[in-house]
Amino acid sequence: MDKIKILIADDQTLMRDGLKTILELEENFRVIGTVKDGEEAIAFCRGNLPDLVLMDIRMPKMDGVECTKLLKSLYPDLIILILTTFNDVDYIVEALNYGAAGYILKDIEGDELIKAINNAYKGSLMLPVSVARKLAQKLSQNTVVTQTEKKAMTDFSEREVEIAKMLAMGFNNKQIASSLFISEGTVKNYISNIYSKLGISDRTAAAIAIKKMLNL
Repeated sequence: MDKIKILIADDQTLMRDGLKTILELEENFRVIGTVKDGEEAIAFCRGNLPDLVLMDIRMPKMDGVECTKLLKSLYPDLIILILTTFNDVDYIVEALNYGAAGYILKDIEGDELIKAINNAYKGSLMLPVSVARKLAQKLSQNTVVTQTEKKAMTDFSEREVEIAKMLAMGFNNKQIASSLFISEGTVKNYISNIYSKLGISDRTAAAIAIKKMLNL
């Protein structure tokens, strides 16, 4: 079985070395490099692309959010797990919008970290309970359906308006499902209905249309 190639990006030497020690104990992991900021992470990936990056959010020169945005634009299939002590909702939303596969707090147990990496590699969205709760609160504030929006989207149910807003904000199906505590299949069904009502079959075009309708 091929090993999961991992890059660790963190400005703290002890954190980098500690993570490397823990991860290299796993037979299916191979840490191919450690870097101390976003600029080094991008330079490293140009020469030796990993399967997954453990990305600290707070780094000098280029932080983890900006680095995630650039790396995902260059390597869409690259898996990025945000690893931080900074439990801040705005960072969570921004990193997920740019394509991060999840958000892990640095006080996570070693076994749970290993499990999170394996699950992210398989395609799961990784959010600890405390982070998911804050994210849900943030999204519930952003996706409250107003009377004006109901009038703008008269053919849409309240749930469809809610999901349409999230689609327009850049969330993918997995992120919408996780945030609203519904299945990804249910999200797909709602989005299919939204496409049908808009007369559009393209996600980007749908997002643009929704933004115009709701003045987002």
